Amino acid sequence: MKRLQVNTTQNVKINFELAHVGLRLGAFVIDNILKFAYVYFVMQLFNLRLLEATEDGWSVKAVTVVLFLPVTLYSLYQEVLMNGQTLGKRALKIRVITKDGFKPSFTDYLIRWFLRIADFNLFFLIGVYVYALGMSHLEALFYVLFFMGKMIGFFMILFTKNNQRIGDFAANTTVVTLKDEVKFSHTILENISETYKPKFAAVIKLSDNDARIIKDTYRKARKTKDYKTIKKLKLKVEEVTGITAENLTDFEFIDIVLKDYNYYTQNM
Repeated sequence: MKRLQVNTTQNVKINFELAHVGLRLGAFVIDNILKFAYVYFVMQLFNLRLLEATEDGWSVKAVTVVLFLPVTLYSLYQEVLMNGQTLGKRALKIRVITKDGFKPSFTDYLIRWFLRIADFNLFFLIGVYVYALGMSHLEALFYVLFFMGKMIGFFMILFTKNNQRIGDFAANTTVVTLKDEVKFSHTILENISETYKPKFAAVIKLSDNDARIIKDTYRKARKTKDYKTIKKLKLKVEEVTGITAENLTDFEFIDIVLKDYNYYTQNM
């Protein structure tokens, strides 16, 4: 099983298990079933064939484009909104991360989405062009190209070192499994938005190992509602960093410290 080793800023190594081609193919199939279901629903609900019989062809095209935007942008908006996952990826417990172990930016997701044209549909588009020529003897070639267009991403994931398709190479991302012994909740990684504003610059005094211990302790204490441990943890963090925050609860303080640490280590 291939693994991605991330060397953090404090030289702490974290190993992630890469999602193998079977998992990614399974997620791809689930996502496409959902997309085809949506298309079928739209066709039945809006009866687009009937609309095409109207005289205003431009209106029909505009409505068609709007209705099919959720399918066209499916992987982009889902990965952005669901922290590197689509519904298919979530079902199979896999997620997109950067090769550095962090959450991809919107630009990374956009690059991955756009380059699906190269990973899955390049030869398919060539096939569409050939088919549009109206040459019946080339219809077989169309189906061959369609199949090849879907196989490019498959073979890239299968044979590259970090299971990356073209979009992953361009965006410096890969896909990891969340079933691994190294769970995200056990690492220092936090979900922070691109517009996040840090509050405590002094958190950079912490090391990756400090952050990992803080998060692990915080996670366990929050789950069991161990307020005494959280209080002690807050006092220790204040002692090490020199931060004071009287207007925050102990839980809020630790949560912000972890997010701020992630912000500064990802953007330094």
